[in-house]
Order: sequence, then structure tokens, then C-alpha cells
Amino acid sequence: MPAPPAPPLPPGDAPAPDPAPAPAPSAAPAEEEDGRVFLVPRRWWREAQEGAAIEAPGVPYAAVSAGPTSYGMKVLSMFISDQAFTLRRADDLLAQPPDASPAGRSYALLAADLFARARDWHIQSGTSRGKKLSLTDEGSVNIYPVMLRVSVTRDTNALTVKIGKKDNSVENFKRANKILTADSEPVHIWDFSGRTTYILMNEWNRMPQEPRSSDQEMPLEIHIYDLSEPMPNGADGKKDELALTMGTSALSNGCFMDMDLDSSSGKSKQVGSGLTGLDNLGNTCFMNSAVQCLAHTSKLVDYFLGDYYKEINPHNPLGMKGELAYAFGDLLRKLWATDRTPVTPRLFKAKLARFAPQFSGFNQHDSQELLAFLLDGLHEDLNRVKCKPYSEAKDSDGRPDEEVADEYWGNHLARNDSIIVDICQGQYKSTLVCPICKKVSVTFDPFMYLSLPLPSTTMRTMTITVFSTDGTAGPSPYTVSVPKSGDTKILIDALTDACSLRNGERLLVAEVYNSAIIRYLDDPTEVISLIRDGDRLVAYRFPKDSEDAPVVVFRNQRMESSLSSFGRKSWKAFGTPLMSSLPDTITGSTIRDLFLKVMTPFRVPKDDISDANQTIGETSIAAETAEIDMTDASECTSINNNSLEDETMVEDAMEFYLINEKFPEQRMKIEMDQPVALKNLQKRLHVAVCWQDNGLEQYDFSSLETLPEIYKAVLFARRPQDTCSLYACLEAFIKEEPLGPEDMWYCPGCKEHRQASKKLDLWRLPEILIIHLKRFSYSRFIKNKLETFVDFPIHDLDLSKYISSRSQQISHHYRLYAISNHYGSMGGGHYTAYVYHEGKQGWYDFDDRHVGPISEDSIKTSAGYVLFYRRIQNDRLDTETVIDSDCT
Repeated sequence: MPAPPAPPLPPGDAPAPDPAPAPAPSAAPAEEEDGRVFLVPRRWWREAQEGAAIEAPGVPYAAVSAGPTSYGMKVLSMFISDQAFTLRRADDLLAQPPDASPAGRSYALLAADLFARARDWHIQSGTSRGKKLSLTDEGSVNIYPVMLRVSVTRDTNALTVKIGKKDNSVENFKRANKILTADSEPVHIWDFSGRTTYILMNEWNRMPQEPRSSDQEMPLEIHIYDLSEPMPNGADGKKDELALTMGTSALSNGCFMDMDLDSSSGKSKQVGSGLTGLDNLGNTCFMNSAVQCLAHTSKLVDYFLGDYYKEINPHNPLGMKGELAYAFGDLLRKLWATDRTPVTPRLFKAKLARFAPQFSGFNQHDSQELLAFLLDGLHEDLNRVKCKPYSEAKDSDGRPDEEVADEYWGNHLARNDSIIVDICQGQYKSTLVCPICKKVSVTFDPFMYLSLPLPSTTMRTMTITVFSTDGTAGPSPYTVSVPKSGDTKILIDALTDACSLRNGERLLVAEVYNSAIIRYLDDPTEVISLIRDGDRLVAYRFPKDSEDAPVVVFRNQRMESSLSSFGRKSWKAFGTPLMSSLPDTITGSTIRDLFLKVMTPFRVPKDDISDANQTIGETSIAAETAEIDMTDASECTSINNNSLEDETMVEDAMEFYLINEKFPEQRMKIEMDQPVALKNLQKRLHVAVCWQDNGLEQYDFSSLETLPEIYKAVLFARRPQDTCSLYACLEAFIKEEPLGPEDMWYCPGCKEHRQASKKLDLWRLPEILIIHLKRFSYSRFIKNKLETFVDFPIHDLDLSKYISSRSQQISHHYRLYAISNHYGSMGGGHYTAYVYHEGKQGWYDFDDRHVGPISEDSIKTSAGYVLFYRRIQNDRLDTETVIDSDCT
């Protein structure tokens, strides 16, 4: 059977000599190929030289390893450090006959023009010999770039070549070492590109007196053309038995679908099973995972195996002139060819990097970000609308939702009409409510996929220490869970329940830093997202009827020496500030009594002080005997005056000063018998309590000096794995929440930006529903990945109760058919894909080039990242969408 006809080339591309795509390296743009250098097997190059009569002189070199000498150290060094080898001229090879085969491995270094001529000769030679070039010929050849660092040893004119781990991806580093390491057998490299001669001439032309560092190296990028046989794909490596020719139908994902006839022969196209892997070009597993999921979406397979190029829109300014669609269509056809040899997606990645530079290079990326760009790019390249009409979005203004939704959807389709819109786009309802004027705004917006938050990402755990203001209880920390997007009112309400606040009490929340209150959280609308995990919050319990009464803030101070003051002692604040309500009349003794009252929970019992000083008290038996011999009258006098002495000790242990809140160094001593006045309706009186050493011993300040943080992250601590259902994620998605301070909404009623509440509802669902689980979270300081296990339905995802529109008669039940998985941490990790194959009636694991079966019980993991669902039709006679009963 003939291979499927290749689509017409985009404008500006030269026609290929064969209907099948030419092998790599056509991925590189023409303007870049002139400077490229290719390393190829010498035998392959010699055959082309003789067959095409290519005359090009070469310079032979022998490669000698410059690393460790022992075998064990060589193997270890290959994986943990840069590799280096020395190239020395091997002119004795020039004397050998052309057809001689020297021992060891032999390679040729070719410029781009020589490589292109040799490649073209091999293609034409294969065609003339009757060799049939399949769609996956490129997949049987691996081409990968390797960055080398070349330096010259001037005395011997030898070249030292280094393969750096930092310059290359892990896979390319290992591949280059395997090819170029000259340990077990000799390695010879013939330079037909002139690059080594250029490097040597450059060194010879340098003046000897010019300074030169030992690590000065010249970068040289080569493209290794590896003709080694690929590993078999799947368990047995055989061709798939499901490569069928079925008249006017073909197999997509193992199920029947429409297929055009070859117009030239009237014969049907031959389509494989789709169980074909993708080579990893260097950290491209994210791309392979997303592509495999799309490549097993039956409607897309049907479309791109047909005459999709007829719908290319090269004039769309938002598109990529059809180049992305051509590249994806070509890649998809290779994946569905009868040859199951792994495909090298170099051309497709080159197109991606051209239009989305963030995907260039060999860094790891997000499969969902690639998927979003790819779907949007394919839509614009295939948009059937050539001239987009202008349409102005109107507010609902009380009109029925059905009318407004249809109006928005019609405006959207008037500007966007493609296969992507047909099967992947839905619509949701967005409701905004102004918190001031209660203005309601309803809009209906399209979506390509649903990004669902994990429930653990919507809540935040916060620890706050609660203090009493009347001395009845000591400080107690309480941990509460509140929405991340919540406000101060929500936080205080949760804390009220946690500490069992009485009806006649209220809480005043403040932030403490460096033993001082730096701000009060008295605005109920302030968002708590501004509070960092490392902050420390306290809450003071006040009587509710004292809300307008002034309060006193006590700050403890003691004498300390510091390096900044050259050892001299000065007053330093310590511990957590304490607060209390003030009466109408205030004197120095009132301040002292209020402070002693709030300090009651921290007072050390007298017995404990005596025990602590017991050793000091037992200095001599003689002194102790003298105390026993004291008279009874003296003992009675001492007992009666105990309380008076304690009070006197406390008074002598501390002094009180009025201080300025902003400038605490400004102070005025408070006299016990003098009144204290509040100035200018002052609400807070700030008092510094300066402690003497003998007074510090009478109180335990440990609970005041160890205030817990809002959230203390423990490094390397293993937490129990969070678990939730996909329905819980949907509930979190549609839950009403206030907008963040950076997303303020301009209210048309107030004519101002407001922090409105927002609620999303699903209105219109697509045939292919893509669900993105938001596992990655970003903050100012950390990036984190959530390993939450999401229990998602496989056979029946029922979204009926989540649809606001009740007028639609289509099914809202979905079946899972593909998963994009991410394993590992956020900075790296690995992507794979699970795909359900209808023809095989089972799931398959696509791990780059390796494809193998996997049980359905194994597909639910905490690595599930992007889920692909297909609608289950109510009418089983509907053959446009495949369901289980349609496959035989």
C-alpha cells in the first residue's frame, strides 16, 4: 500500500525529492545550516564520496583519552566529571589504500554542504535500489548537538577536546562519551570541514608574548549523526498487528474513523497502531508527554491524517503561517505510520523554539505550558476565519443567562473556528459582585482547559499566640486553617472558635517583630496573603465593652551589653509586649498594678526560688545553726511581714517609663504618686518596664521570648500524603472567593477598583475535556510541588451537577483516555504519558521512546498532572465520537 501523501510544503520551502519527509537534519533553518558541523561514520561518508564523486581532502587524527588510566576510574569519571581526549595527527593513515579498514572506530567531521550532498546521495541511492522510504526514516537516525571545548598544546600541535557536563544535556553527554571515548579500541577522526586547521592556524597566528590563560578554550558545536540501530519499541519490538487497510475506514486509537482515499490510486491509506515512542532530544520528555496525549485524541488523528492542509491559514497575524500545524501534522503521521521505530521530533521542536523561544535549548519545561501554547498555535494556524469581525462584549444587565451565554459564544465563534475550537473549547460563567454597591457583573468566557486547584493549595495553616489582658491565663498558641485568599475577618473568626472566646470578649490581633508591635490587624478587609510564614502574630483578649477605651502596651527591657556599644551596657527590649485596658483615672501606681496583674501567669512560686537558691543558702553549717537559734519573737515578726517584703522586692525590681511608640529612646520616668495623662485622644499608652537583675529571677519569661512563627516549615520532614478527589478540586474551582489585591475589579457602579468576590460556573463543556491539576505553587521565596494524590474517575466523570446551563441536551459524562504524568521535584523531574488504546483494550505507558502496557490499577498516582477526558455520547449510534461499545 502507498504511504499517505505528504501535505504541500509551506511557502518558501523547497520540495523534497520523495513524497516522504527527508531525514534529519532538516529541522534547522537553512540560514543556520551553513555553519553547522556534523560528525558521521567514516564508512557512510566514504560510500557517498565514491558514489557522488565528492572530492574533499581530509586530515586524520587519532583520539587518545586524557582521563584516568584505570578501567574503574574511567567508568566512574564518565558519569561524574567532564571528559577530555587529545587529538594527534595520524598521517600514517593517509598512506593506506582508500578501501582499507583500520582497526577501531572511524568518523568524519563534515561541513554542512558536504553532509547535505552525502545525505542526498544516500537517499537517491536507496530509492534507485528500490528501497521504500517510510514516514519514519528520520526516526531511525539520531542527530543530537554536542558542545565541545577545544584548546591547542602549542609545543606538540595537539588538540585537547573537552566534553562538559554543564554544556550538554545528560543524555547527549553520555552519548558523546560512548562514541568518542577511546578506551577499548582506537578512535580516528577525519576532519573534512577544515575546523581543526582553522583552530590550529588561529593559535599559530597568536603572538608568543600574548597572555594566555590555561583554561582558554574555543567552543565548537558538532552534530553527531548516529546511525546505530534503535532499540525495539514495546515488549517484543515487532510491527503492530493492527496496521490495517480497511477500504474507506482506518484505525485511530484502535477505533474506526473516516479516512480519505488516495486520489492518485483510489487505494486507502495504511495506518499503524500509534504505539510509537518519541526520542528524548535532551530534557524534552515534557514535550513527548504532551504530544503523545494529543496524538491519541481520535478526532485530531482523524483530522491530521486527512487533508488538514486545506484549512491552513497562512495569513493569520496571530498564527505561525501554518508552520506549526505542518510540523505537528507531519509528526503525528509519523507516530501513526506502520513502522513503529521511535520518532525523533527534531523538526517539531525546532518550530516550537522558533515561535516560542522559551522552549528552546535543553532545559526542562512544563508539559501543561507547552500544551497550552501548542493548542493555541494550532488553532490560529488552522483558523477558518480569514477576516475576524469586531464584536463588543455587553454586560448582562439582567438578561437571561442563556441569552447572554449564546451571544458571547456566537461572538467567539465569529472570530475563532477551527478543529481545536470544535473539540477542545468550552465556556464558563464568571460572576463578579462589588462588596460596596453590590453591583453584579456576569460574563461568559471560553476555555481550552480547566486549571483546577488542589484543595490543599486553597487553605493555609496559621499559628497565632493568644494572650489574656487580665492576668487570668498564660499565652496559648492556636493553629487555624483559613483560605489563602481570605481576609483578616475570616482569620479572627477562625481564631475566635479555636480559643473558645466568650461572648463578652473580643480579639485584637497584632504583628510582633524584634520585641515590639509593628502593626495592628484592625482592618477586617485586609487580605492575609500579605502575611508571610515567618511572621509572628499575637492576639490579645479584651472585654468587648472596652472597645473604645484606651489601652496600655508594656515593653520589657533589661540591661545588656553589645558589640556595637563596645561592651557598654544599655537598655534592650526583650520578650513579647503585653497589653491591658486602662481605667478613667491613671496614676503611676495604676500602671504598676496593671502590669503586675498581667504578669501573674509568669510569676515563679517562692518555693521554686528557694529551691534554686538552696545551694547558696547552705554556705556554712555555722550560719545555719545561728539562724535556728533565733528567738521565737523574731520568727513571728518575719512571718507577719512576708507579704510586705515581697511587695517591696517587686517595687524595687522594676522602674516604669513613658516612651514614644515611634521613638522608644525618648522616655520619661513614671512616679508612683503622680497622675498620668493621655494626650490628644491617645488610644494607646506605651510603657517601658526596666527590670533589675533581682526582679528577673522572680518571673519566667521563656514563653514570652519563644513566640512561634505563622508556619514553620521543617526541612526533609516526611508528611503524610494528602488525598483528595477530582470532584473536590472542582468544588474548589467553582467556590466563590474574593479577588486578590493585584486583581482589583473596576466596578461600573462605584466607578472605582474594588476587591470584588468572584465565582466561576461551568456552562458549556467541550467534547475533549482537558483538566490541569495545579501541582506547582510559586511564592516570593519558594517554589513548591504538591504531591497530593488526586482520585480521578476513569470510566465515568459525571459533571452534570456542575453545569449551570440546564437547556443543553448533550451528555456531561466523560471517560479518561490519557494522562500526562510528572515525577520528581519542581526543578527537574521526568514526564511520561499513559494512554488507553481502544484496539488493544488496555492502557500503555509512553516513556519517551519506550512504550509498554500498564495495568489500569496502576495509572492512578500522585504524578497525574494533566488529564484528558472524552465525552460519552448518549446516542450510541453517533459514530463521530468513539466509545467503548464502538470498538471491536
